[in-house]
Parts: sequence; structure tokens; C-alpha cells
Amino acid sequence: MTASGSVTSSPGGPARPSGTAAAGDATAGQRPDHLPVDLLVIGAELVATVDADRREIPGGWVAITDGLVSSLGGPAETPPTATRTLRADGCLITPGLVNTHHHIYQNLTRSFAPALGGTLFTWLTTLYPLWSRLDEEAVHTSAYVGLTELALGGCTTSTDHLYVHPRGGGDLISAEIAAARTLGMRFHPTRGSMSLSVKDGGLPPDSVVQDADEILADSARLVAQHHDPSHGAMVRIALAPCSPFSVSPELMRATAELAESLDVRLHTHLAEDPEEDDYCLAVFGRRPIDQFAEVGWGGDRAWVAHCICPNDEEVEQLGRWGTGVAHCPSSNMILGGGLAPVAELRSAGAPVGLGCDGSSSADSASLWLEARTAMLLGRLRHGAAAMSARDALEIATRGGAGCLGRTGEIGELSVGSVGDLVVWPLDGVAYAGALSDPIDAWLRCGPTAARHTIVAGRLVVENGVPVHPDLDEMLVRHRRIAGGIQAAFDDAGIDPTVPINTGGDSVGAAKSH
Repeated sequence: MTASGSVTSSPGGPARPSGTAAAGDATAGQRPDHLPVDLLVIGAELVATVDADRREIPGGWVAITDGLVSSLGGPAETPPTATRTLRADGCLITPGLVNTHHHIYQNLTRSFAPALGGTLFTWLTTLYPLWSRLDEEAVHTSAYVGLTELALGGCTTSTDHLYVHPRGGGDLISAEIAAARTLGMRFHPTRGSMSLSVKDGGLPPDSVVQDADEILADSARLVAQHHDPSHGAMVRIALAPCSPFSVSPELMRATAELAESLDVRLHTHLAEDPEEDDYCLAVFGRRPIDQFAEVGWGGDRAWVAHCICPNDEEVEQLGRWGTGVAHCPSSNMILGGGLAPVAELRSAGAPVGLGCDGSSSADSASLWLEARTAMLLGRLRHGAAAMSARDALEIATRGGAGCLGRTGEIGELSVGSVGDLVVWPLDGVAYAGALSDPIDAWLRCGPTAARHTIVAGRLVVENGVPVHPDLDEMLVRHRRIAGGIQAAFDDAGIDPTVPINTGGDSVGAAKSH
């Protein structure tokens, strides 16, 4: 497979010159010439850097030192000596993909049949009693399995929105962070929260909600214990009230103030269903994005999930704020939520990344699949020229970095960026005849999974297989825990064929919650 040497571009995006590229002027991650680099990945059909200049390097190589990219180039540059060399012949190299929205614990109730045939309210009311059984072991195991699944699909950085904190369940966020550390995945867990239970007009039972003081205190504790603001950090914490329907405006406002004082990011669901408009107008007297601003969230500290239903003025406002959007194409399709205005948001200046979402609405966690689906939906919405494979790759990498406040650090390959990359195979039956453009082939053909997934210069997936030896044991444990949790369905005596009485104007838009 070969790549053209001409300048390429995609609609709405900058020119992308292909050809060789020098290492650059940055010094972060560099090592004296006489010392070998830690890892050299060499011989690629193409290196798609997705850097500020969108460089594409035929025959390229990437060197990683101390967890950061120390140099990269093509056949015209002599690569450094290396402690370990990894061949990428015939493959595409991209930055590691960035998952900006997920509910990993939901893989314990993945594709749970009794909840699939009813309404959203039926689904939620069926599953909340099950999730009330979450504990540290369940969350650690689900995170281990879920992050491994993401790594197989080329993800190197993942967020997680864990907003169910049952009484007596333990320290769930620390439990999933432990799994990420074991696997070597870059992780942005968000301390989710719900404060409105059924008695307050919400859907969750009392057993999975907390009061505001408890939520805020635990949020501050987790930031102090785990958050790393340094360049190349492996763990960062964000604060993430679930939605306008599950927490009070006072908690939303207090969380924004706490995030500013601690200098961490904010995340929530927003504008994902027309019913959300109705609810916010009825309860708050304003549309969801106006309410978002009213409680102090309008700004570039926040990124939101879905954002399917903003009007034109709201799209422009999100762009002026620099508020990021986690686009969840599979989830939006499964739920029939609509076509998110991705092109409009990007044009307005809002960072747009990709999200797998949880097993409520997307039972597969593959960012390759989400990138391909984003490309297809973009073309469906605005025509065949509206979304290219390069646009989708950019959303999956650089766009996700923008959502997480890490542009120039993750989601690209440049000197000083993190040493996170994916080697994608472009051979076999699925790619036979795809000779003209590796990036188009990567997303138009397939399906495909990563041959190698590298995080901070260390292999997480090698030759298509997770490197950590405990996966089989963890899958056995996952099945045991999931079986026990799903048995709660029978214990609760819920009949999913009977309509649930939600008390009238209750939670109406939390489709992926």
C-alpha cells in the first residue's frame, strides 16, 4: 500500500502534507544521541501524526523515550538505536485513540435481555436494583475487562463516568484506577454523582444516591489522592454530576466551584433528547444549555456527552465557550436519539471527541467502530464530502485530547507528546485491493482491531493479544460477579412488560445513564 506524496485535505480541515518529517525542535522526551531510545516502531506504511500540521509520513518511524515521543521521521532520516525495535511493516500507525465518554461498570449487565424491550424508564428502573449491588470487586473487575476491550480497539486513554455509588460499596473510583494502573492504560475517571432519588422526583432508588456534602467531600478526596496535573500524567480526575435530572442545581453549581478551586475538569450529560428541553423549560424555565450556563458550567473546563439537540445559537455558544462534546454515534443510533451536529460544533470551535458510552446503549466498546460510525453518520447528515476518514481519525484522537484539556499532549504524535500509539494491520482479505490510501483503507475496510497498542512506550496489546496474563482469570471472575448482580432482577420482582409509573414529569432524557 502506498500513499500519495501530494498535499491532501478534507472538507473543513487544514491541508495535510504527506512526506517525511524531522523530529522537531522540542526537547521533551529526548535522550542524548549516544544512548538508545526505549522503543522504536519502524517500517510503517504510513505514520499519521495528527499533529498541529497533520503530517503524514510514508515509511515512517516513531521513537519513544521515558514514555514520551522523542523523535519521528521517515526513510530520509536515520532512526536512533533502540533498546527494543518493533516492526510495523505494511501497517498504519496512528496516535492512540481517546475515549471521552463511558460507563464501564455497565458491562456487568451488558445486553441484559429483560431491560431491552421496554422504554428508557423501564430499562433504568430494571437496572438500578442490579447496580445497587456494585462494590469494589465488581468495579475493579469490570474496569479491568472493559479497559482491555478498549485497548484491543486501539484506545490508549479512556474516561469513565461512574455515577452509581451504593451505600457500603466502598471506594469505587479507586478500585477502577487500580485496574487501569495494573493494565498500564491512561485513565481519566470522573467522579459521577446522583443526589435526587425517587422521593425527590428522580428515578434512582435511595440506595444509589448521596447527599451533596458527601459527594463534594469525596470528590475533593479523590482529586487529592489520585489527580496528576503533570505532563504525561497517567491518571486525572474530573467531576461529573450525572445530569440535570439526577442532581440539584445547587450541586451542579457547587461542583463547578469545586472544580475551579481544584483546577480539574467537569463532565455531564447534556442536550441528548428533546424531552430534556421540555423538562428544563418546565422545571427551570430555560433550555438545557441555558441551564448549563446558569449553574456555572459554560466554559472550556467542561466537556459534555451526546449533545444531540442544541439549536444553531447554542452550537455557536458552545463553540465560544470552548466546551467539548463527546460524540457517541453508536449509542445515539441504538437509542434513536438523532444525529448530533458534529460538523457544526467543530466549525464553531467546540472540541469534539468520541465516546463508546456504556452498555445501556452500546454493548461494544471499540473506538475503531465509533470512528467508522462517526464518518458514516457525518456523511449521512451532510453528504458524501462532509466527513472523511481523516476527519474521523482527528475526532478520535486530537478531538478527544481537546475535550480532556490535553491538546498537544495526547491524541497526536509529535516530539514531547505521550508515547501512545496504535499499529493497525492493513492486510488480509478485508484489505485486499486497498492500495491507494492507508487512512481511507483503515476506516472504510475492516473491521479491524489493533495489532499493537502502546501506552507510554509500553505494549498493552501485542500481536492482537493483551499482554497481561490475568485476563482469563478476570473473565471468570467477571462472569461470576455479573451473574450474581443479574440475579437481583429476580430478587426485585420486576416485570419489564408492565409500564413503570415514573410520577409524571420525571427523568426524561437520561438515555445513556
